[in-house]
This record gives sequence, C-alpha cells and structure tokens, in this order.
Amino acid sequence: MTSPTHADAGDAFGQPPARRDRVEPSGILHIDMDAFYAAIEQRDRPELRGRPVVVGGGGGRGVVQAASYEARRFGIHSAMPGRRAMELCPDAVFVSGRMSHYAATGKAVREIFQRYTPLVQPLSLDEAFLDVRGCLRLHGTANKIGWAIKTAIDEELGLTASVGIAPLKFVAKIASDLQKPDGFVEVDADQVHEFLDPLPVSKLWGVGKVGLRKLQRLGIHKIADLRRMRLEDLTLCFGGWGEHLFRLANGIDPRAVVPDRRAKQISHERTFADDIHDSETLCGVVSYLAEQVTWRLRHQHRFAKSVSLKYRREDFETFTRSRTLRCSTRSTREVMDTALALLKELRAEQPRPVRLIGVSAGSLSDRQPAEQLSLFDVQGNETAERAIDEVADRLRAKLGESKIHRGSSHVWAGRKTDRSG
Repeated sequence: MTSPTHADAGDAFGQPPARRDRVEPSGILHIDMDAFYAAIEQRDRPELRGRPVVVGGGGGRGVVQAASYEARRFGIHSAMPGRRAMELCPDAVFVSGRMSHYAATGKAVREIFQRYTPLVQPLSLDEAFLDVRGCLRLHGTANKIGWAIKTAIDEELGLTASVGIAPLKFVAKIASDLQKPDGFVEVDADQVHEFLDPLPVSKLWGVGKVGLRKLQRLGIHKIADLRRMRLEDLTLCFGGWGEHLFRLANGIDPRAVVPDRRAKQISHERTFADDIHDSETLCGVVSYLAEQVTWRLRHQHRFAKSVSLKYRREDFETFTRSRTLRCSTRSTREVMDTALALLKELRAEQPRPVRLIGVSAGSLSDRQPAEQLSLFDVQGNETAERAIDEVADRLRAKLGESKIHRGSSHVWAGRKTDRSG
C-alpha cells in the first residue's frame, strides 16, 4: 500500500478525494474564554487585577478550580491540590468559587454568540464551537465575525477571549490555544497542512502522556511525522486510535457543530495521567462522572432513557456498554447505579489497567414520559432521591461544584482532572 497524500487521503477511507478547486471556507470558530473564573474575579474586584488569583483550594484543602495567568506563571493549574498551589506561590490570592455567577456570565457569552449564528455547540461554560458559514452574507467574513464577537465580549462583559477560525473543528480548537490569552488565529482552508505540520503531535485531540510516549518511540514528534506514516502501519500499531490519528494529521474531520438543543447525549469522561487498575478508584470515577452528567441533565431540563459507559484500556482498546432504562430519568442515583453495573460487567471481561472512563446519558427528551406503574412501591425512594438531587444542586450552585459530592464519589472527586464532552 502506498502512503496516502493530501490529495488521495480520502481514498483510503473509500471516499472520493477532496477537490482542490472546491474547498470549504474557514467558517468554524472555537472561542475559549481566558482563565474564565479567575478573570471574572479580577473584573469584579479591581484590587485583584495583575495579581496571581486562584479560585478554590483555599486553606490548602481541596483542589484548584481555576488560576489567573499571573498564577499560572508559577506553575499553578486547575485540579492541583490547594496546598501545592500555596507552596508554588505564597503570595497568591485564594478566592471561593461562585458557580452560579460564573454560569450567569457564561450564559451572557453564549447570547453574544447567538447574535451571529444559531449553530453554537457549548463545550463548557467558557468555550464553544460556532459554525458561521451560513451567516457570511449577513455578517461578513468569518474573520469579521470573530473580531466582532471578541470585541463584544470585551466591551460588554469586561473579559477577554481567544478565537480560532478554521474549516475543521479540531483545527479551530488548536488555533484558539496558540496565542492565549487574548489570541486570534485564522487558518485558511488551503493552509491546514502548513499550519499543522510543524506542531507537536501532542496538540492532536486524543494524544495524552501515555500515547505521546508510544508515538515518540516510533520517532513521531511532530504532526508532519505522523502524516508521513502509512495508514496500515498506524492501525497495525494502534488499532482504531491509529486511524483516528491518521485522519486528523491529514486534515480529515467530518464532525459538524451540533447545538445543545440537538445533542443526542450528555457525557463526561476522564483520561488518567497514570493508568488505573484499582476497582474502588474506578467506581469513584464513575460515580463522580454520573453526578456531572445528571447535574447537566437537570440544569438543561432534559431526561435520559439510556446510560452508556466508555472504557479504554491502557493499550487504547476501547469498549462501550449501554443499557436502556425502564423510564426516562435525570436521577443521579439511577444513572449512577446503572453506570456502576456496566463498569462491573466490563471489569469482569476486561480486567487490564484503564486509561479512560466516560459516562453518558442518551436518548434525551425535554419531558418525562408517562411512567408505567411498578408492582412494587418505589415511589417513596424516588421522592427521597429527587429531594437529595434538589438539595445537592442548590448547594452546588451556591458553593461550587467541587464542594458537594455523594460519598461514593469522594475517593476520586478530590483528585479529578476535567475533560468534558
């Protein structure tokens, strides 16, 4: 098999090669707010501007939720233990998180996005993809729209955002990260390979510490090195992950921008810095992820009819197990119990160390369908669980998401590193 080139990469997947005279315009934006939580605190409290600000982790307990760029220069980052952050920067100012306030500001940011396109896919409170290709006649070029959004965020909210523009989602996301904070990078459709080739392969989505070491052992350090590899060699070495890398390195990313209202599932996942083989820790991770998923379900007024577990071994082999629920739900207990049951099944079949776990709620609806009554009286338990969820949601909004967890989540909640989907 010959090595696929830019012109014939599409043929390797049974698709016609892209025509060079008909290239999709660079109309996908990735907008990422700069140090969002910490920037809001600095905006609201002028005395904090220019100082190293850390959200969360006060008193040396708990974990850092966010750090200003002044604090990041000392090596402080999110998910770091508060005690370690204090050691790195004794002069840092620690403030308590205000999640409801951050959420309200995130909503205001999204409202600015929606002035320019209805195709907005939020990834979290502080970042989103936008597809503006259908709005160019109305608002001008993608470059003009990007600057207009960036200016509106600055003038109306007093915050800065970094903007990446490209014809592909993953390229737009890489672009937005290159000149942070307050960055603006546009990649034209005919410059994708020129843009990607000199970048380290770690910039590609899905390449973590373990995967990076494996690629480096093969002499693959830059994306250009990966693009020179044959598809059959990558799949022989890495299976499906190798095909995924081949696609990205060759500028193949067919994923569309999907607005939240059209999303078919809500998911959270974790990629571990070190592979985990301890079942108790994995149960804690799954419990924690189920909490995040169901909080989003309730926050968006959605109900789920299915629960899925994504399970990736240390060799990148990935398994997915799903279960359809008796009735649509947004109960933390029901989703958590179902996900833990799926984990138990997969651990029995695949006991090797794990590098990634994900929990998702699928078959979403905006209202709970009529429920067929059970032969057993479970109404009391369901009412109690609903009350627990309501109290937990109120505490989360008031104190921050890192402050309240169910007991089964605490084994992991204190050392989490977030990677939401």
